[in-house]
Amino acid sequence: MLVDNGVQGDSRVQKAARSAAEAGWDVVLLGAALSNGAQESWSIGDARVRLIRVPRSLGQHPSQFHRSLRRPLAYPPGRHGGYRIQRMKASQAAVEERRVALAVARRSGTASLTQRLGGLLAPPASLAAKALGRWAKFRGGELHRLRLRQQNPDDLITRTSIRFWQAVLGPRSWRRLDRGLWDYELAFGPVIDQLAPDIIHANDFRMIGVGARAARRARARGLGTRLVWDAHEFVGGVLGRADNPRWLPAQVAHVEEYIGATDAVITVSATLAELLQRTHRLPVRPDVVLNAPPRPVAGVLDDDGTDVRSRCGIDAETPLLVYCGGVNPSRGVELMIDALPQLEKVHVALVTLHPTASNAASEALRARAVEAGVSDRVHLLPYVPHWRVPAFLASADAGVIPIHHKPNHELALITKFLEYSHARLPIVVSDVRTMADTVRETGQGEVFRAEDVADYIRAVQAVLADPARYRAAYDRPGLLDSWTWEAQAEVLEGVYRRVRPDLALPAAGRAGAAVAAG
Repeated sequence: MLVDNGVQGDSRVQKAARSAAEAGWDVVLLGAALSNGAQESWSIGDARVRLIRVPRSLGQHPSQFHRSLRRPLAYPPGRHGGYRIQRMKASQAAVEERRVALAVARRSGTASLTQRLGGLLAPPASLAAKALGRWAKFRGGELHRLRLRQQNPDDLITRTSIRFWQAVLGPRSWRRLDRGLWDYELAFGPVIDQLAPDIIHANDFRMIGVGARAARRARARGLGTRLVWDAHEFVGGVLGRADNPRWLPAQVAHVEEYIGATDAVITVSATLAELLQRTHRLPVRPDVVLNAPPRPVAGVLDDDGTDVRSRCGIDAETPLLVYCGGVNPSRGVELMIDALPQLEKVHVALVTLHPTASNAASEALRARAVEAGVSDRVHLLPYVPHWRVPAFLASADAGVIPIHHKPNHELALITKFLEYSHARLPIVVSDVRTMADTVRETGQGEVFRAEDVADYIRAVQAVLADPARYRAAYDRPGLLDSWTWEAQAEVLEGVYRRVRPDLALPAAGRAGAAVAAG
């Protein structure tokens, strides 16, 4: 299995690797370490995990290294401009130092001939230093303005450049627009070739090219390697990078070039499966493998025997709303803080503190709560292992999903939706299509207009007024069983059997069949 992250925070990849190994496949999960990070290895069940160091040498566009005719007077990219500006400031400071020294000497009557001659030269030297300083600042400003133009997706030259390569190279245009995708090939390719896998399970849009090229090389050597691509999201709906307008068109082209080389495609929802088939003209609709949690084990709490309510230090009568997962502006978590002044006695638990990544966004939520005067009712908690999440959250009164309208937010039942469901929590969700439709159909919660504080308050109050009504939705026969990873693992195993029917033997008989997964 191939994945472009450090594995630890990717529950879908971890579950896929573990369940495939349990089914008898010899699984090696290859993840990406930082360019200066350690090449770690460990196990997830019987699956082996290896982090491959990925130098990001090609990740910067050539325009970041060369001069541009757009701003010919700009300093060349790099440290040169900053050095020149500082040097001119130093020259001005030196002139000022000599002027002050002369003034002091004259006041004390000890000015030497050299100092007096220097005094005569000081005005023109000062004028020259100021002129050169202004010139250096101007050239530094030109470099800044050049960067702004290069980063502006609406800039005519940038748009023309992108469209030119799209017209000339089509799906291969990513080779010009984002050479950084080759960094993954150069790091992962030799390792995959050495493993000689029977199946390559490539996760998400960066790994599809790596997997496709490795499968072709394996077939050229006479192996029967097959490629399964796991589309976690719709790449065309991913947010682009504010500092690089070429990045998103490159990822779209990258997927378009290699999706035809796959032997099977799986994805996270029926809605996304239909979109992928329509967009890429796939002959077969992708199989759906929900990112569902494992079937909960009754009575299992966190490692120290606590749940979310006890972690917050509140009693069973205190209303508690919970949010778990990542925090960024499109997740809309700020709305939960903004609503608290009007939700008397309600507490909010944010299970958002990542063990290794930056938690600046979560800390900003804490500061927001202080400003709103509700910090005593907001609790920031660390992540818990993915298999423990439903049991940990079950003591809350409702789970909240306040995400904004973005293309990929409309397409799937996201992980936290399914985790809340297995915790049997009423769900308060914004009106993003797939999750809102599901909540309305099952009756397991309330839907509110995204980014609308007043409507969110209405939905929360409705759920807190009669939680038993919403929890009863989970009693529907088969609902939660279909939302377990065990059910999804059967689909994944079926895909593996379909692409390699020659290896689809009882688990004990095919322990040597290898899956490079990620």
